[in-house]
Amino acid sequence: MKSYLLLLYKLITYNVKVIFANKFVYFVVASFLFFAFIITIAIFDDPDFNEAVIYGFLVFPGLLLIFYPMAYGIQNDDDSKMLETIFGIPNYRYKVWLVRFILAVGVAFVILLVLGSIANFTLYRFNLLPMVGQVLFPIIFLSSLAFMLSTLIKNGNGTAIVIVIVSFIFFVFAKPLEYNVYNVFLNPFSEPREMSEFIWHSIIFKNRLYLIVASALCLLYGMFNLQFREKFV
Repeated sequence: MKSYLLLLYKLITYNVKVIFANKFVYFVVASFLFFAFIITIAIFDDPDFNEAVIYGFLVFPGLLLIFYPMAYGIQNDDDSKMLETIFGIPNYRYKVWLVRFILAVGVAFVILLVLGSIANFTLYRFNLLPMVGQVLFPIIFLSSLAFMLSTLIKNGNGTAIVIVIVSFIFFVFAKPLEYNVYNVFLNPFSEPREMSEFIWHSIIFKNRLYLIVASALCLLYGMFNLQFREKFV
């Protein structure tokens, strides 16, 4: 049992290094600094914290953590000459990139728990796990979208530019679609006063369901693209 856990630990640490291209520490530090920067601005601008505000604080550090591995994953494998090896593994698209995707989301989840705990103790008391769970919905969707785009564009910089533009468009429409089921950045803790609780919960449920379905479709389409080996090597 101990040897199995040790092997699992080594497997996870190795893949985390590969996912973040040996820059994991930099991404963690950047997410903490970004989180501190947002909080500092908010304190001077409006010190009235609530769950809706904390949700907004956590979304963007989470996106920062997941952005690089999803946009640059395939290019990093190509640059390190690992792409040919990965294509040689039976059912490679499920055993390698899907595992890496899950690990990247898992790392983001752990870091968000830490950031959420800091906010919980210093800014405002809230239920940590439900908060982080809600934050993961837009993060998983955008990371799935980035993964799909990386299989189409096959270039890290190109994927990064496109996903930044797409994310910016989603962000611009977040205000006009503030309480709409199609708002990617829908804040489930910002309940509108003029709306009944039942309708609001229905909107949240549909929004999260759409994000889950869209994430699954993006992942499946990305995996489908990876079947065409000749396009990548």
